Amino acid sequence: MHEEGAAVRIILSTCGDRAEADRISHVLVESELAACVNLVPGVQSVYRWQGKVESAIEILLVIKTSSARVKEVEKAVAELHSYAVPEFLVLEVQGGSEPYLDWLFGNLK
Repeated sequence: MHEEGAAVRIILSTCGDRAEADRISHVLVESELAACVNLVPGVQSVYRWQGKVESAIEILLVIKTSSARVKEVEKAVAELHSYAVPEFLVLEVQGGSEPYLDWLFGNLK
């Protein structure tokens, strides 16, 4: 059963090391703010920071949650993250298989 009015959201964030990515992922799933977090290592990021072009190898977090939990996830990521401005991009999901969506919503508080 899906939460009334809730929709699936994918949140993208990056971490500078595996320990931080593991910590954030585990907190989100254990606290039932995310049903699943995929950790994608080896992401090459090129970005501008404080006026300079920087490059870093990061770990991409693909966080699966509901629209109802986005603000809580954002707060948790901000508190747990070492970056001054952590990436936090929310993507709308247009659909998915009913069994997967049931599982996803069943694993959120």
